[in-house]
Amino acid sequence: MDRCFQPAIVVSDPLSVTDVDALLRQARALQGAAGQGTMQTLLRGKNLGLLCDDEGADEAVLFRRAALELGAHVSYIRPSLSESSTPGDVRHTARMLGRLYDAVEYQGATRTLARQIAADAGVPVYNGVASPAHPTARLAALLDGGASLDDKRRFVLQAVLLHTIA
Repeated sequence: MDRCFQPAIVVSDPLSVTDVDALLRQARALQGAAGQGTMQTLLRGKNLGLLCDDEGADEAVLFRRAALELGAHVSYIRPSLSESSTPGDVRHTARMLGRLYDAVEYQGATRTLARQIAADAGVPVYNGVASPAHPTARLAALLDGGASLDDKRRFVLQAVLLHTIA
């Protein structure tokens, strides 16, 4: 499995052709494994943090399901940082998140705040990767098969997780 830690995947920047190809290849493999009932828990032992205001929101539920199906543990964290947080608070929080988690999904963060956290966390910090507005969301429509668009989106999200933290 190719492992890449591309900032474009982590933050909401446009994806490169290489990123798109790698993610689609992995998502198709995951889709095939799910169809055959041979899905593996490739993220077993990984701890992911989910920073969001509402753990019942569609994006939070999608992220949690995608990660859990791969065997990861997901912890819900109520965010307390904002654009008005001091650089020291952001740095301290990012370092703590990096010690506790293998990756962090921050839903509702600005691009600037997500980049600040990612700079000090030392682990992938996703900026709404489960959001329908994230660049990876469009890849779901490129998957073949009879799976629902929601299922295809989950496979793409799982591909992102595997490429950035597995």
